[in-house]
Amino acid sequence: MNKRITYVLGTMSLGLALVLAGCGADADTNKQDAASSTNQTASVPATSGENTAPATTEPQEKVELTISAAASLTDAMKEIQTNFEQANPNISLSFNFGASGALQQQIEQGAPADIFVSASAKNMKALVDENLIESSDQKNLLQNSLVAIVPADGISAVTSEKDLTNDGIKTVAIGIPESVPAGTYAKEALTNAKLWDQLEKKLVQGKDVRQVLQYVETGNADAGFVYKTDALTSKQVKIAFEVDKSSYTPANYPLGIIEGTKHRSEAEQFYAYLQTPEVLDIFAKYGFSIPK
Repeated sequence: MNKRITYVLGTMSLGLALVLAGCGADADTNKQDAASSTNQTASVPATSGENTAPATTEPQEKVELTISAAASLTDAMKEIQTNFEQANPNISLSFNFGASGALQQQIEQGAPADIFVSASAKNMKALVDENLIESSDQKNLLQNSLVAIVPADGISAVTSEKDLTNDGIKTVAIGIPESVPAGTYAKEALTNAKLWDQLEKKLVQGKDVRQVLQYVETGNADAGFVYKTDALTSKQVKIAFEVDKSSYTPANYPLGIIEGTKHRSEAEQFYAYLQTPEVLDIFAKYGFSIPK
């Protein structure tokens, strides 16, 4: 009897142990399932209907355009630069001002440039002929006029080319005729007036029209030939007379896009901008005329 009771009790204890073990296993399984479910929920990507962080956009890369422009355009272009860069913050303009002939040579030698604005049709034509500017990518933008200037406080009476031969006029400044269009036009006018040979010994030559202006401003020349636009920028000189336009080649300012530009789209944008009415008004304010 005691053996039977002992057996039964042993069997019951074993069964109870198995039941408890099974409950513990179920509990562990439930915990694992719950943890797995949590991990899966955390790794599920958010759908379009849920709150998501706004997508970040890459900042637009800034493009720098190099503009090779005649020195006589300096003041007008500085104002135009400010307006253009404010309206187009992704584009910055870097200007290379100088004599048109020198700028032409730089472009021919591979100097970086995207736009060329010349003070002479001859320099633009040379680049078109060399296929450095497409004919369809250039047009005449502006026109200027040639004037003779003297110091604002000068006492010598100068009203014509003939007056430059007077003894009171010791030096006459002009741009280098071979590279400075204003110098080329001055030589043409003096040649047509049959005064070039007579005045040649008085001439001092500047590397560009702004240097000629400076010679007269500082008294290093008694008179000089510059564009009307240059004369209007200085209070230290006055216009003695305007040169007869029929005595020299029209001072046209063609604009062109360099064929090898690496920023074609932006160059075309600035090319078009220079032809807008508001920009042409700026040029007119500085004394340029607009070709019809």
